[in-house]
Amino acid sequence: MRIIDKYILKKYLGSFFFVLIILIPVIIAVDISEKIDKFLRHADLTIGSIISDYYVNFIINIGNMILPLALFISVLFFTSKLAGNTEIIAINNAKISFTRFLKPYFIGATIVTILALGLNHFIVPNSSKIFTEFSNTYIKNKRVNLKSVNNVNLQLTKNEYIFIRSFNMERNRGNDFSYEKYEGNILKERLSADVIIYKEKDSTYRLNNFYNRKLQEAGDVMRYGRRMDTIFNFEPSDLLYVESLAKEMQTPELLDYIAKSKSRGRGNLNTYLVELHKRTSLPLASYILTLIAVTLGAVKRRGGIGINLTIGVSLMFVYVFMLKIVEVLGGSPDASPLFLVWFPNMIFGALAIYLYVNARK
Repeated sequence: MRIIDKYILKKYLGSFFFVLIILIPVIIAVDISEKIDKFLRHADLTIGSIISDYYVNFIINIGNMILPLALFISVLFFTSKLAGNTEIIAINNAKISFTRFLKPYFIGATIVTILALGLNHFIVPNSSKIFTEFSNTYIKNKRVNLKSVNNVNLQLTKNEYIFIRSFNMERNRGNDFSYEKYEGNILKERLSADVIIYKEKDSTYRLNNFYNRKLQEAGDVMRYGRRMDTIFNFEPSDLLYVESLAKEMQTPELLDYIAKSKSRGRGNLNTYLVELHKRTSLPLASYILTLIAVTLGAVKRRGGIGINLTIGVSLMFVYVFMLKIVEVLGGSPDASPLFLVWFPNMIFGALAIYLYVNARK
Protein backbone atom coordinates (compact mmCIF):
# COMPACT_ATOMS: atom_id res chain seq x y z
CA MET A 1 0.00 0.00 0.00
CA ARG A 2 1.39 3.38 -1.01
CA ILE A 3 1.89 6.26 1.40
CA ILE A 4 -0.98 8.13 -0.29
CA ASP A 5 -3.26 5.13 0.26
CA LYS A 6 -2.42 4.99 3.95
CA TYR A 7 -2.91 8.73 4.22
CA ILE A 8 -6.39 8.69 2.62
CA LEU A 9 -7.48 5.54 4.47
CA LYS A 10 -6.41 7.08 7.78
CA LYS A 11 -8.38 10.22 6.92
CA TYR A 12 -11.37 8.13 5.83
CA LEU A 13 -11.66 6.08 9.02
CA GLY A 14 -10.56 8.90 11.31
CA SER A 15 -13.13 11.34 9.92
CA PHE A 16 -15.87 8.71 10.02
CA PHE A 17 -15.37 7.81 13.68
CA PHE A 18 -14.85 11.47 14.57
CA VAL A 19 -18.25 12.40 13.09
CA LEU A 20 -19.88 9.52 14.99
CA ILE A 21 -18.20 10.63 18.24
CA ILE A 22 -19.44 14.18 17.66
CA LEU A 23 -23.01 13.30 16.67
CA ILE A 24 -23.85 10.61 19.23
CA PRO A 25 -23.26 12.73 22.40
CA VAL A 26 -25.38 15.53 20.91
CA ILE A 27 -28.22 13.08 20.21
CA ILE A 28 -27.88 11.61 23.71
CA ALA A 29 -28.04 15.10 25.28
CA VAL A 30 -31.23 15.89 23.35
CA ASP A 31 -32.73 12.54 24.31
CA ILE A 32 -31.92 13.02 28.00
CA SER A 33 -33.61 16.43 27.99
CA GLU A 34 -36.74 14.85 26.52
CA LYS A 35 -36.81 11.71 28.71
CA ILE A 36 -35.56 12.92 32.10
CA ASP A 37 -39.06 13.57 33.48
CA LYS A 38 -40.21 10.11 32.40
CA PHE A 39 -37.24 8.49 34.12
CA LEU A 40 -37.99 10.38 37.35
CA ARG A 41 -41.56 9.05 37.46
CA HIS A 42 -40.28 5.57 38.30
CA ALA A 43 -38.85 5.31 41.81
CA ASP A 44 -37.49 1.81 41.14
CA LEU A 45 -35.43 2.97 38.14
CA THR A 46 -31.73 3.38 38.98
CA ILE A 47 -29.07 5.33 37.10
CA GLY A 48 -27.20 2.09 36.46
CA SER A 49 -30.27 0.54 34.86
CA ILE A 50 -30.87 3.63 32.71
CA ILE A 51 -27.29 3.55 31.47
CA SER A 52 -26.91 -0.22 30.95
CA ASP A 53 -30.39 -1.08 29.67
CA TYR A 54 -31.32 2.11 27.85
CA TYR A 55 -28.38 4.30 26.81
CA VAL A 56 -25.91 1.54 25.95
CA ASN A 57 -28.47 0.04 23.60
CA PHE A 58 -29.59 3.52 22.51
CA ILE A 59 -26.02 4.23 21.35
CA ILE A 60 -25.87 0.94 19.42
CA ASN A 61 -29.22 1.57 17.72
CA ILE A 62 -28.73 5.26 17.00
CA GLY A 63 -25.14 4.69 15.88
CA ASN A 64 -26.28 2.06 13.42
CA MET A 65 -29.08 4.35 12.24
CA ILE A 66 -26.89 7.40 11.54
CA LEU A 67 -23.95 5.37 10.20
CA PRO A 68 -24.72 6.13 6.49
CA LEU A 69 -25.13 9.84 7.27
CA ALA A 70 -21.90 9.97 9.30
CA LEU A 71 -20.00 8.11 6.58
CA PHE A 72 -21.24 10.37 3.80
CA ILE A 73 -20.59 13.63 5.64
CA SER A 74 -17.12 12.57 6.83
CA VAL A 75 -15.97 11.42 3.37
CA LEU A 76 -17.42 14.50 1.69
CA PHE A 77 -15.83 16.81 4.27
CA PHE A 78 -12.28 15.51 4.20
CA THR A 79 -12.30 15.00 0.40
CA SER A 80 -13.45 18.61 0.00
CA LYS A 81 -10.56 19.67 2.25
CA LEU A 82 -8.16 17.70 0.05
CA ALA A 83 -9.54 19.52 -2.99
CA GLY A 84 -9.45 22.88 -1.20
CA ASN A 85 -5.80 22.37 -0.27
CA THR A 86 -5.04 21.42 -3.93
CA GLU A 87 -3.86 17.98 -2.75
CA ILE A 88 -6.03 16.27 -5.36
CA ILE A 89 -4.40 18.39 -8.07
CA ALA A 90 -1.00 17.20 -6.86
CA ILE A 91 -2.20 13.57 -6.92
CA ASN A 92 -3.49 14.09 -10.46
CA ASN A 93 -0.18 15.65 -11.54
CA ALA A 94 1.57 12.54 -10.20
CA LYS A 95 -0.24 10.60 -12.96
CA ILE A 96 -2.51 8.78 -10.49
CA SER A 97 -5.85 8.15 -12.19
CA PHE A 98 -9.13 8.94 -10.51
CA THR A 99 -9.97 5.21 -10.44
CA ARG A 100 -6.69 4.46 -8.66
CA PHE A 101 -7.35 7.40 -6.34
CA LEU A 102 -10.57 5.66 -5.21
CA LYS A 103 -8.78 2.50 -4.02
CA PRO A 104 -8.20 3.55 -0.36
CA TYR A 105 -11.74 4.91 -0.21
CA PHE A 106 -13.15 1.53 -1.14
CA ILE A 107 -10.85 -0.24 1.30
CA GLY A 108 -12.33 2.00 3.98
CA ALA A 109 -15.84 1.38 2.68
CA THR A 110 -15.20 -2.37 2.93
CA ILE A 111 -14.15 -2.03 6.57
CA VAL A 112 -17.26 0.02 7.38
CA THR A 113 -19.48 -2.41 5.45
CA ILE A 114 -18.18 -5.44 7.37
CA LEU A 115 -18.70 -3.56 10.64
CA ALA A 116 -22.24 -2.56 9.62
CA LEU A 117 -23.13 -6.09 8.47
CA GLY A 118 -22.09 -7.50 11.84
CA LEU A 119 -24.09 -4.83 13.66
CA ASN A 120 -27.23 -5.24 11.54
CA HIS A 121 -27.38 -9.02 11.47
CA PHE A 122 -26.29 -9.93 15.00
CA ILE A 123 -25.66 -7.11 17.48
CA VAL A 124 -28.47 -4.61 16.83
CA PRO A 125 -31.32 -7.21 17.06
CA ASN A 126 -30.26 -8.23 20.59
CA SER A 127 -29.79 -4.59 21.52
CA SER A 128 -33.20 -3.64 20.08
CA LYS A 129 -34.90 -6.28 22.21
CA ILE A 130 -33.57 -4.81 25.48
CA PHE A 131 -34.04 -1.22 24.30
CA THR A 132 -37.65 -1.79 23.17
CA GLU A 133 -38.61 -3.58 26.37
CA PHE A 134 -37.17 -0.75 28.47
CA SER A 135 -38.87 1.92 26.35
CA ASN A 136 -42.25 0.19 26.45
CA THR A 137 -42.04 -0.27 30.22
CA TYR A 138 -40.67 3.04 31.46
CA ILE A 139 -41.15 5.56 28.64
CA LYS A 140 -44.18 4.58 26.56
CA ASN A 141 -45.89 2.72 29.40
CA LYS A 142 -47.15 0.02 27.09
CA ARG A 143 -46.29 -3.58 26.38
CA VAL A 144 -46.70 -5.75 23.34
CA ASN A 145 -49.08 -8.53 24.27
CA LEU A 146 -47.04 -11.72 24.13
CA LYS A 147 -49.22 -13.56 26.64
CA SER A 148 -52.22 -14.40 24.49
CA VAL A 149 -53.34 -14.55 20.86
CA ASN A 150 -56.82 -14.49 19.34
CA ASN A 151 -58.39 -15.85 16.16
CA VAL A 152 -55.38 -17.82 14.91
CA ASN A 153 -55.41 -19.56 11.52
CA LEU A 154 -52.34 -21.69 10.86
CA GLN A 155 -51.38 -24.05 8.04
CA LEU A 156 -49.42 -27.02 9.40
CA THR A 157 -48.76 -28.81 6.10
CA LYS A 158 -50.02 -28.52 2.55
CA ASN A 159 -53.30 -30.19 3.51
CA GLU A 160 -53.64 -29.54 7.26
CA TYR A 161 -54.99 -26.44 8.99
CA ILE A 162 -55.81 -25.43 12.56
CA PHE A 163 -58.05 -22.67 13.97
CA ILE A 164 -58.00 -21.40 17.56
CA ARG A 165 -60.28 -18.66 18.89
CA SER A 166 -57.93 -17.76 21.76
CA PHE A 167 -54.73 -19.14 23.28
CA ASN A 168 -52.98 -18.15 26.52
CA MET A 169 -49.20 -18.41 26.08
CA GLU A 170 -48.46 -18.47 29.82
CA ARG A 171 -50.92 -21.26 30.62
CA ASN A 172 -50.48 -23.08 27.26
CA ARG A 173 -54.24 -23.29 27.07
CA GLY A 174 -56.63 -22.40 24.25
CA ASN A 175 -60.35 -22.33 23.54
CA ASP A 176 -62.46 -23.37 20.55
CA PHE A 177 -59.88 -25.44 18.69
CA SER A 178 -60.44 -26.93 15.24
CA TYR A 179 -58.22 -29.11 13.02
CA GLU A 180 -59.03 -29.82 9.35
CA LYS A 181 -57.38 -32.14 6.84
CA TYR A 182 -57.99 -31.94 3.09
CA GLU A 183 -57.25 -33.91 -0.05
CA GLY A 184 -57.24 -31.24 -2.72
CA ASN A 185 -60.35 -29.21 -2.01
CA ILE A 186 -62.18 -32.08 -0.32
CA LEU A 187 -62.42 -32.15 3.47
CA LYS A 188 -61.37 -35.55 4.79
CA GLU A 189 -61.18 -35.03 8.56
CA ARG A 190 -62.29 -32.50 11.12
CA LEU A 191 -61.34 -32.51 14.80
CA SER A 192 -62.73 -29.89 17.18
CA ALA A 193 -62.49 -29.35 20.93
CA ASP A 194 -63.70 -26.82 23.47
CA VAL A 195 -60.27 -26.67 25.13
CA ILE A 196 -56.73 -27.47 23.95
CA ILE A 197 -53.82 -27.73 26.42
CA TYR A 198 -50.15 -28.05 25.48
CA LYS A 199 -48.21 -30.46 27.73
CA GLU A 200 -44.65 -29.23 27.54
CA LYS A 201 -43.22 -32.27 29.33
CA ASP A 202 -43.94 -34.68 26.47
CA SER A 203 -44.82 -32.14 23.70
CA THR A 204 -48.38 -33.43 23.32
CA TYR A 205 -51.76 -31.73 23.27
CA ARG A 206 -54.76 -32.59 25.41
CA LEU A 207 -58.20 -31.97 23.91
CA ASN A 208 -61.19 -31.60 26.23
CA ASN A 209 -64.74 -32.20 24.97
CA PHE A 210 -63.55 -33.21 21.52
CA TYR A 211 -65.46 -34.27 18.41
CA ASN A 212 -63.70 -36.08 15.55
CA ARG A 213 -65.24 -36.83 12.15
CA LYS A 214 -63.50 -38.65 9.29
CA LEU A 215 -65.18 -38.55 5.91
CA GLN A 216 -64.77 -41.84 4.00
CA GLU A 217 -66.43 -43.35 0.93
CA ALA A 218 -67.78 -46.27 2.97
CA GLY A 219 -69.30 -43.88 5.48
CA ASP A 220 -68.26 -41.24 7.96
CA VAL A 221 -66.49 -42.30 11.14
CA MET A 222 -67.37 -40.17 14.16
CA ARG A 223 -65.80 -40.12 17.57
CA TYR A 224 -66.27 -37.89 20.56
CA GLY A 225 -65.32 -37.86 24.22
CA ARG A 226 -64.24 -35.81 27.20
CA ARG A 227 -60.46 -36.12 26.80
CA MET A 228 -57.91 -37.11 24.17
CA ASP A 229 -54.13 -36.72 23.99
CA THR A 230 -52.59 -36.30 20.55
CA ILE A 231 -49.68 -34.74 18.64
CA PHE A 232 -49.72 -31.78 16.23
CA ASN A 233 -46.96 -30.31 14.09
CA PHE A 234 -46.77 -26.95 15.85
CA GLU A 235 -45.73 -25.38 19.14
CA PRO A 236 -47.50 -22.56 21.03
CA SER A 237 -44.78 -20.10 19.98
CA ASP A 238 -45.78 -20.67 16.35
CA LEU A 239 -49.15 -19.07 17.08
CA LEU A 240 -47.53 -15.75 17.96
CA TYR A 241 -47.22 -13.19 15.17
CA VAL A 242 -45.98 -9.73 16.18
CA GLU A 243 -44.43 -7.58 13.44
CA SER A 244 -42.26 -5.60 15.85
CA LEU A 245 -40.42 -8.83 16.78
CA ALA A 246 -38.70 -8.76 13.35
CA LYS A 247 -36.23 -6.15 14.60
CA GLU A 248 -35.43 -8.26 17.67
CA MET A 249 -34.45 -11.47 15.86
CA GLN A 250 -30.91 -12.21 14.75
CA THR A 251 -30.76 -13.02 11.05
CA PRO A 252 -30.52 -16.85 11.36
CA GLU A 253 -33.55 -16.79 13.69
CA LEU A 254 -35.39 -14.41 11.35
CA LEU A 255 -34.69 -16.61 8.32
CA ASP A 256 -35.92 -19.67 10.20
CA TYR A 257 -39.08 -17.85 11.28
CA ILE A 258 -39.83 -16.66 7.73
CA ALA A 259 -39.29 -20.14 6.25
CA LYS A 260 -41.44 -21.77 8.90
CA SER A 261 -44.17 -19.13 8.55
CA LYS A 262 -44.26 -19.53 4.76
CA SER A 263 -44.61 -23.29 5.05
CA ARG A 264 -47.49 -22.77 7.48
CA GLY A 265 -49.41 -20.33 5.34
CA ARG A 266 -48.81 -17.09 7.21
CA GLY A 267 -50.49 -14.21 5.46
CA ASN A 268 -48.34 -11.12 5.08
CA LEU A 269 -44.66 -11.57 5.97
CA ASN A 270 -43.47 -8.49 4.10
CA THR A 271 -42.58 -6.60 7.28
CA TYR A 272 -40.18 -9.40 8.20
CA LEU A 273 -38.78 -9.52 4.65
CA VAL A 274 -38.21 -5.76 4.62
CA GLU A 275 -36.25 -6.02 7.86
CA LEU A 276 -34.24 -8.97 6.48
CA HIS A 277 -33.25 -7.25 3.21
CA LYS A 278 -32.60 -3.89 4.91
CA ARG A 279 -29.90 -5.47 7.08
CA THR A 280 -27.82 -6.09 3.94
CA SER A 281 -28.82 -3.19 1.69
CA LEU A 282 -27.89 -0.45 4.17
CA PRO A 283 -24.32 -1.68 4.87
CA LEU A 284 -23.63 -2.20 1.15
CA ALA A 285 -24.77 1.37 0.53
CA SER A 286 -21.43 2.39 2.05
CA TYR A 287 -19.81 1.86 -1.36
CA ILE A 288 -22.41 3.97 -3.16
CA LEU A 289 -22.34 6.79 -0.61
CA THR A 290 -18.54 6.79 -0.59
CA LEU A 291 -18.38 7.09 -4.38
CA ILE A 292 -20.93 9.93 -4.43
CA ALA A 293 -19.13 11.76 -1.61
CA VAL A 294 -15.73 11.47 -3.31
CA THR A 295 -16.97 12.61 -6.73
CA LEU A 296 -18.72 15.61 -5.15
CA GLY A 297 -15.88 16.51 -2.80
CA ALA A 298 -13.07 16.12 -5.34
CA VAL A 299 -14.33 19.14 -7.29
CA LYS A 300 -13.00 22.47 -5.98
CA ARG A 301 -15.93 24.89 -6.03
CA ARG A 302 -16.03 28.65 -5.71
CA GLY A 303 -18.15 28.45 -2.54
CA GLY A 304 -15.65 26.11 -0.90
CA ILE A 305 -16.52 23.19 1.41
CA GLY A 306 -19.87 24.75 2.34
CA ILE A 307 -21.29 24.25 -1.16
CA ASN A 308 -20.21 20.60 -1.23
CA LEU A 309 -21.70 19.95 2.21
CA THR A 310 -24.97 21.64 1.23
CA ILE A 311 -25.30 19.47 -1.88
CA GLY A 312 -24.27 16.34 0.03
CA VAL A 313 -26.58 16.85 3.00
CA SER A 314 -29.49 17.54 0.61
CA LEU A 315 -28.79 14.26 -1.17
CA MET A 316 -28.62 12.42 2.15
CA PHE A 317 -32.00 13.77 3.22
CA VAL A 318 -33.46 12.51 -0.06
CA TYR A 319 -31.83 9.10 0.52
CA VAL A 320 -33.09 8.81 4.12
CA PHE A 321 -36.57 9.94 3.02
CA MET A 322 -36.63 7.25 0.32
CA LEU A 323 -35.54 4.62 2.86
CA LYS A 324 -38.47 5.49 5.14
CA ILE A 325 -40.95 5.53 2.26
CA VAL A 326 -39.91 2.14 0.85
CA GLU A 327 -39.89 0.63 4.36
CA VAL A 328 -43.54 1.58 4.80
CA LEU A 329 -44.54 0.57 1.25
CA GLY A 330 -42.61 -2.71 1.51
CA GLY A 331 -44.76 -3.87 4.41
CA SER A 332 -47.99 -3.79 2.40
CA PRO A 333 -49.36 -7.21 1.30
CA ASP A 334 -49.03 -6.69 -2.48
CA ALA A 335 -45.53 -5.14 -2.38
CA SER A 336 -42.19 -6.60 -3.45
CA PRO A 337 -39.93 -6.12 -0.38
CA LEU A 338 -36.72 -7.14 -2.16
CA PHE A 339 -37.17 -4.59 -4.97
CA LEU A 340 -38.38 -1.76 -2.74
CA VAL A 341 -35.64 -2.14 -0.14
CA TRP A 342 -32.94 -2.06 -2.83
CA PHE A 343 -34.64 0.69 -4.88
CA PRO A 344 -32.89 3.64 -3.12
CA ASN A 345 -29.52 1.92 -3.68
CA MET A 346 -30.39 1.47 -7.36
CA ILE A 347 -31.26 5.16 -7.79
CA PHE A 348 -28.22 6.42 -5.90
CA GLY A 349 -26.04 3.77 -7.51
CA ALA A 350 -26.98 5.15 -10.93
CA LEU A 351 -26.23 8.67 -9.65
CA ALA A 352 -22.85 7.50 -8.32
CA ILE A 353 -21.92 5.99 -11.70
CA TYR A 354 -22.95 9.19 -13.50
CA LEU A 355 -20.86 11.35 -11.15
CA TYR A 356 -17.93 8.93 -11.42
CA VAL A 357 -17.93 9.03 -15.24
CA ASN A 358 -17.98 12.83 -15.18
CA ALA A 359 -15.32 13.01 -12.46
CA ARG A 360 -12.95 10.90 -14.57
CA LYS A 361 -13.23 13.44 -17.36
